[in-house]
Amino acid sequence: MRAVTFQAPNEVRIEEKADPEVGAADEVLIRVDASGICGSDLHIYHGRVPVEQGFTIGHEYVGTVLDAGADVERVSVGDRVLGCFHTACATCTACLRSDYHRCETQQTFGHGSHLGDLQGAQAELLLVPRANLTLRPVPEGMSDEAALFAGDVMGTGYHAVAHAGMKAGDTVAVLGLGPVGLCAVQAALAGGAVKVFAIDSVAARLEMASSFGATPIHLTEEEPKKAVRAATGGRGVDVVVDAVGDPAPLAMAISLCRDAGVVSGIGAYAGKGEIPLGLAWLKGLQLRLGLANVIAHVDRVLALIEAGRLDPGPLVTHHMKLEDAAEAYEIYDNREALKIVLTP
Repeated sequence: MRAVTFQAPNEVRIEEKADPEVGAADEVLIRVDASGICGSDLHIYHGRVPVEQGFTIGHEYVGTVLDAGADVERVSVGDRVLGCFHTACATCTACLRSDYHRCETQQTFGHGSHLGDLQGAQAELLLVPRANLTLRPVPEGMSDEAALFAGDVMGTGYHAVAHAGMKAGDTVAVLGLGPVGLCAVQAALAGGAVKVFAIDSVAARLEMASSFGATPIHLTEEEPKKAVRAATGGRGVDVVVDAVGDPAPLAMAISLCRDAGVVSGIGAYAGKGEIPLGLAWLKGLQLRLGLANVIAHVDRVLALIEAGRLDPGPLVTHHMKLEDAAEAYEIYDNREALKIVLTP
């Protein structure tokens, strides 16, 4: 099979690899019909997440079941399926609390030996362990690219809002309008937010957020704090989603939130940074951070996409062939694409 492999920082390559085979009772082999390039893949591409040379990357996928182990019950040969970006055991303490994102033995597709040694999805074939929990059938009539979002990006945007405990009637601000931030905008509106402020510096992304029903605020040409306060009676919003993952936006999130509000940090934070912790304490804020619990949300997200309440379609700006992955990564790294879908 052909697969996209990491070679060195800023270098990926298509290589021929041996076809994987089902070897355990809980495994499924799928033919990958579509895979996505995600912002998390850029951490690998830039060398910030250590992945072995020649490792197959990618963690967003939709495909067709070719073979299944004896214990697989939720999908069958011939089914169109989508997968979550990581696996979970369903039996450890975290999983029994439905905290699948903190599974003690989780594996993340395409992230090398440090995150479970599970080969990635940017390939013609993919072996999926723990398939009863990891995979879902694609609803009839749903496109591959729409289903692709449920197992990662839309699931992550949904988690950012759900993890904050947002309620119908709340006001929300979203910092950073990449795919996850734009999905969080949609999820907040679908959940009944009465006003969603979408903050970024890229005009096209602000326009897209506006088309979803959000109020766009330019990060540098306007004063986000002043604009949000003016529109909320001086209080600030009930929920702020930081979809950037950096101390500076997190500091802004704290300033935009009302007293006793919630800041949901879904961006991938790394290293150390300074935030106004004293202000967060004085305001009585909740800071809710961490990896998205996509497995817990995937069925709701699928249902909302099927019902038309969530629509990831506008986020897909490029369709490219698997063999053109090196060019696709360059385009994505240069921020010339919002979302790239790869097909064999």
